[in-house]
Amino acid sequence: MDVEQKSRFTVTRSSQAVAADQRAILLADPGFGRIFTDHMVTIRYTEGQGWHSHMVGPREPFQIDPACAVLHYAQEIFEGMKAYRLSDGQIAMFRPEENARRFAESAERMAMPALPEDLFLEAVAELVKIDADWIPEGEGSLYLRPFLFASETFLGVRPSNEYIFCVIASPAGAYFKGGSKAVTLWVSEHYSRAARGGTGAAKCGGNYAASLIAQKEAIGHGCDQVVFLDAVEKKWIEELGGMNLFFVFDDGTVITPPLTGTILPGITRDSLVHLLREEGLNVREEPYSIDQWRADAVKGNLIETMACGTAAVVTPVGSVVGPDGEFSIGSGGTGQITHKLREKLVGIQTGAVADFNGWVVKL
Repeated sequence: MDVEQKSRFTVTRSSQAVAADQRAILLADPGFGRIFTDHMVTIRYTEGQGWHSHMVGPREPFQIDPACAVLHYAQEIFEGMKAYRLSDGQIAMFRPEENARRFAESAERMAMPALPEDLFLEAVAELVKIDADWIPEGEGSLYLRPFLFASETFLGVRPSNEYIFCVIASPAGAYFKGGSKAVTLWVSEHYSRAARGGTGAAKCGGNYAASLIAQKEAIGHGCDQVVFLDAVEKKWIEELGGMNLFFVFDDGTVITPPLTGTILPGITRDSLVHLLREEGLNVREEPYSIDQWRADAVKGNLIETMACGTAAVVTPVGSVVGPDGEFSIGSGGTGQITHKLREKLVGIQTGAVADFNGWVVKL
């Protein structure tokens, strides 16, 4: 292995990196979340010592004790972000400072030490640079998964005194098997994703674990994803298992549920709010009920619904299924606004469309 010191990080190149010809085969159809690059980043935290042992090294398993705190008390957070190969060949990331900020906010909510935002950005950049050959061409991207977990060996309900921060990377194709085709949603009436005062605004594994039974129920009804309602009245639309929602009306109005602490503040969501307003649409962040959604869809004044997130980018919603029946959105396919927003956002991310907001950070 080749070892070198770069900035705060000690870099050890893998001696078992995937050969170029084999990597090309894998990148031809990477799917999502099943192929991984050659390296990873790790940083340790110890109470009283702070952040230390900044390493870029070969991707390998962790060795943890059966009493490791994260296995018992789920003190863990993560982020999802992407690196792109621009049309001019340069490599860039999309609004990474927002991921760094949200990561720190999630850490605070989970009683974990906040990784300094500049260190977060440096760690992610180091991994992208060493594994740049894994970035697919075209609309493909390198999906980055920074995460932090409690690593102290103890049994006791208190915040851990030791943590491991890690970044891994996975080349990505389409998030949904059907690509950007319209998806069908199942309305969850019996399960809630989050409640006021809970961890809904934090990107922690527990939120996703709690959503899996509802997602399983959705698949059992032939749907692609689940949409959650509020935990109190079971009336107000919140979000999907991992994506925010937008509702587009024929009068140029767009509604998206407000950030009240139960919904993850999506970076793609925030970007779409900006882009929609640039298009002259009236974006309102306000509550929207499941009954109103159905009524507006049936009347025809709701013409599109779109889901958004880092992994799926912008995805049209074609129909909604629940215990009370099914209703379609517009034509049941991809609407004009959804298509335009997806093309514009992906274009900005890949360098094909001008970035007037300063969102693209070149490495």
